[in-house]
Amino acid sequence: MPPAESAAAPSAVDRRALADWFQCTRARSQQIFNFVSPDAFLSRPIPLRHPIVFYEGHLPVFSFNTIVRRALGQPGINAEFEQLFARGIDPEDEAAAAKRGIATWPARQAIADYAAAADRAVSHAIATADIELDGHPLLNRAQAVYAAIEHEVMHQETLLYILHRLPFEQKRHRAARLGFVRGARADAGSAAPRPGTVSIPAGRATLGAERDEVAFGWDNEFGSFQAHVPAFDINVYDVTNGEYHEFIDAGGYDTPEWWTPEGWQWRVEHEVRHPLFWERHDGRWFWRGLFDLVPLPSAWPVYVSHVEASAYARWKGKRLPTEAEFHRAAFGTPSGEERPFPWGAEPPDAAVHGNFDFANWDPVPVGSYPQGASAWGVHDLVGNGWEWTSSVFGPFPGFAPLPSYPEYSADFFDNQHYVMKGASPGTARELVRRSFRNWFRAQYPYVYATFRLVGA
Repeated sequence: MPPAESAAAPSAVDRRALADWFQCTRARSQQIFNFVSPDAFLSRPIPLRHPIVFYEGHLPVFSFNTIVRRALGQPGINAEFEQLFARGIDPEDEAAAAKRGIATWPARQAIADYAAAADRAVSHAIATADIELDGHPLLNRAQAVYAAIEHEVMHQETLLYILHRLPFEQKRHRAARLGFVRGARADAGSAAPRPGTVSIPAGRATLGAERDEVAFGWDNEFGSFQAHVPAFDINVYDVTNGEYHEFIDAGGYDTPEWWTPEGWQWRVEHEVRHPLFWERHDGRWFWRGLFDLVPLPSAWPVYVSHVEASAYARWKGKRLPTEAEFHRAAFGTPSGEERPFPWGAEPPDAAVHGNFDFANWDPVPVGSYPQGASAWGVHDLVGNGWEWTSSVFGPFPGFAPLPSYPEYSADFFDNQHYVMKGASPGTARELVRRSFRNWFRAQYPYVYATFRLVGA
């Protein structure tokens, strides 16, 4: 885990805490890779992403490049690997992804040997090098170390949703069940609580953060500003599979008027008829979990793309919340104060606050964590699925690229990506902070993303 003082600006780096966090993060990644059958690493479960084997090289290369080569100016280990595995892809479509494919990947043993050497170098740097230097663009407040570790933590969720698409027979279930997950999957037959809405009065919402408020943040989290949010009504719970089923039964996927022109074109071209996580067998709907099919759990939040969520919202005569409305519902209070988390100031705990930090492989029924509700009584704002907003991903006032990863956000300020807030079951608790922002293309259906509605 990160140093205990990560909730505020540290006065000095805690090397032992950073070293432990790095080692624990690397161990968790290896556990995830252990889920994959050896003959499946060259497969590409999601055509828009590299094969699984890329990530075995990418994670150690990124950390080594960021900390050892760029921040400390030390020589590399393997120039070919440090270029080949430097960065992933986010193509607009499968044709663009195919153009960026690699004909032959290095042998996995060669990648493993590199990873071991890179890990030793990074661990040695954290233990002995000047990883915190005031005024240094990459080492100020140990920025490079935080960036490298949080990058890997984020990729662990990426790996999970990629492996979600891998055929079940190519996953080693026993390895997964003996892994790091705490707790059991929720009963798929549970009933959802009764839907409802909460009226939230007009007020302020603070978005972003100031650099002296957190030990580390990504560039799109800075700076902070206050937005005035008019009064609005918002769903107490995320839209469930059961509720979304009504949209399908009503012909939602056959009615262009509910869809944007771009969304309808995507639906038709890709023959999308239902959420990607749903499968139909012998006339029955099932949920495709990470490791098995279960009868469709009506109480679980539905996972869909932004265009599908928007179509459902129009069908209901409502809309998706803005990023500012999400903040107001999650962190605002009737007294006018704002909280660091929906439930208050207590650090995130997946045992009581929400379905995050790898507590479960799949969702749980909405409303399962009442202690995680906001001051307004809105549930599951952190965990159980990222939440789509209607806000296009863009910079906040005062934005400046992160020196240790300057392309992290700026390459995606293209009016094609939408902000998501909250967290999913595969989101590490280190990322559960008010200012953290996630984003994906509107037509991307693979991520663990759900939504709730606000009044039109």
